Amino acid sequence: MKLFHTLTALALCNLASLAAERPNIIFILADDMGIGDVSHTTGKAATPAIDRLAAEGMRFTDAHTSSAVCTPTRYSVLTGRYNWRTRLKKSVFFKPQDKPLIKEGETTVASMLKEKGYHTACIGKWHLGIGWQFQKDYKKEKGHKGMGWDVDYSKPAVTPTSHGFDYFYGIQASLDMAPYVYIKNEKAVKPGTVVKAFHRPGAAADDFEANQCLKVWAEQSVQYIDERAQEKDKPFFLYLPLTSPHTPIVPSKDWQGKSDIGKYGDFLMETDWVVGQVLQALDKHQLTDNTLVVFSTDNGCSPAAGIPNLEKKGHKPNGDLRGHKADIYEGGHRVPFIVRWPGKVKPGSETSRLTCQTDFLATCAQINGVELKADAGVDSISFLETLKDGSKAERSAIVSHSINGSFAIRQGDWKLCLCPGSGGWSAPKPAQAWKGDLPIVQLFNLKEDPAEKKNLQSAHPEKVKELVELLAQYIKEGRSTEGAKQANDGAIPFRKELLEAYPVLNQ
Repeated sequence: MKLFHTLTALALCNLASLAAERPNIIFILADDMGIGDVSHTTGKAATPAIDRLAAEGMRFTDAHTSSAVCTPTRYSVLTGRYNWRTRLKKSVFFKPQDKPLIKEGETTVASMLKEKGYHTACIGKWHLGIGWQFQKDYKKEKGHKGMGWDVDYSKPAVTPTSHGFDYFYGIQASLDMAPYVYIKNEKAVKPGTVVKAFHRPGAAADDFEANQCLKVWAEQSVQYIDERAQEKDKPFFLYLPLTSPHTPIVPSKDWQGKSDIGKYGDFLMETDWVVGQVLQALDKHQLTDNTLVVFSTDNGCSPAAGIPNLEKKGHKPNGDLRGHKADIYEGGHRVPFIVRWPGKVKPGSETSRLTCQTDFLATCAQINGVELKADAGVDSISFLETLKDGSKAERSAIVSHSINGSFAIRQGDWKLCLCPGSGGWSAPKPAQAWKGDLPIVQLFNLKEDPAEKKNLQSAHPEKVKELVELLAQYIKEGRSTEGAKQANDGAIPFRKELLEAYPVLNQ
């Protein structure tokens, strides 16, 4: 009996030691928040919790989303694969009929960590396609405005729990995309039975209110951490994609009037409060020291925030960068990216490492000693060494994508945009830019011209050629990292003008 207790004690010690070597991991992803929206840079709305992460961790000052809009970015965060390799070649998901973008069996951060013994949870906005079942004989009734009425809420759906998550509590997509119902694991908590309009009308649960979602995400996250704290021998991964400050801009009553820059500022402050609730829960259970926390956003600030009015009040949501959400310019995809890992990351440190959010998967894999499969994380390069030493930069190039499917490729200081305008919502917009007499590509030296004002394509044709060939290589190899050639999900579309000028892009 004594031997049994001794062996049991040793086993428990080994489990505790293993858990200590494998940190809990939390990735918080805000929605439509620009690089200038946080108060530790230039923001005029207080964001003390995010500022705390920056003070206690490392800021990545040259970090990027893979896309300048929601759905594609979220795919890349979880899979380590560029969004344009999927069937979604532009735009985002809008309809409940949109099928899951992550393929069955495709490696995600969650599935990889789950295999390593992590408990995994997703709380918040999914926006990667829910596999709803639909009523076969549905006939639209009077008063059924918008979408979501034909969903069969009594049946289970394909949700994040099919992609490596043990637990899911959240919503299908953005807070202006019906149906407006909470989903727990595979089923709606309540069906969509009434019409509600949060910018777009649609089916909603009778108690669903957009201005309460942040409170729900905070409560759910704290509850989850409380539960996981009881099993300290088993690490956890929490993916927390928030719904703010994306439209509708609806701060709850407790936060209205808190900032000096209006509702958008109030919403920023409430978003930060959710981050604070997570950090406090970690502190409460003494989990802070063994938890790696990442904070970032899915793209730059949206023009729906009223950027000109905010700038008049001294608040620059996207800093001094050109463009905003949806654009190929830096304001569309250069975002806040902060990593806190006590004891491993130097407090108050910064790195200029060129980073893409695709790198999250490879980093989690390296931390856990996982060798990724040939078809996993094909565009992911670990930043673990950078966390130890901010001067280390393992990545030399990234590819960016705009809402209309325009590309940019960056290597070192040079950035090539394969379009004549923004590729998005700022001027010159695609329809006008392609009809005009602008060059069909734009080359910028971001070190000398971070605001992307001077197109150098005519002065450096050799650099244009070099970057086009690098992009073509990444496309044809099905990956931008070393490893076996992989397949993209269909050909990558380019305008005929680009294919004629740069035949190497032909697939």
